[in-house]
Amino acid sequence: MLNPVRFTKKGQVLFHEGTRPLGVFCLYEGKIKVYKLGSDGKEQIIRIAKESDILGYKAMISEEEYTVTAETLEDCTICFLPKNDFLHLVSDSPTFNKRLMQSICHELGLMSSSLTNLAQKSVRERLAISLLMLKDTYGTEGGPGEEVEINLTREDLANIVGTATETLIRLLHDFKEEDLIETKGRKIVVKNARGLAKAGRL
Repeated sequence: MLNPVRFTKKGQVLFHEGTRPLGVFCLYEGKIKVYKLGSDGKEQIIRIAKESDILGYKAMISEEEYTVTAETLEDCTICFLPKNDFLHLVSDSPTFNKRLMQSICHELGLMSSSLTNLAQKSVRERLAISLLMLKDTYGTEGGPGEEVEINLTREDLANIVGTATETLIRLLHDFKEEDLIETKGRKIVVKNARGLAKAGRL
């Protein structure tokens, strides 16, 4: 039933906010940013989807328009599941239902954590918390040590934190001076997760 996987280049939009869903997307490999556009046209990144995540299911289940836009951050391997196939799996496949529920719970957990932790925080604290959340997204289970590379543009990271790119760059420099992170081009290496948690006042 699953359609053959397809390889999607970096920068491709899978679906746009305000459009009607035709199916859902299962992410096998890569990273995808999910965002809303503000009244000023600026992106507010809601989350970064990673391997095994399912995207677009909420609009499909509620039979409403997409409330967000999804765009690939890097080359991705994706399976598109048309609406009828998706609804059939929801009805007939306990395994798929379990995976869908896991995806829903994970996303709700991220949203709850984000709202709770970021609402009353300073920009510096929001950046520290965002880096810790992204460390979990980009990390691999059983990887050596705690160092994890986060591969995002400064603009995308600023849109996650909710600040200007210039402010973000200055704060990243401060974190680097404090030996919390290291930068390698656009990549950010988390060196001291405990230090970031302290900076985020967690």
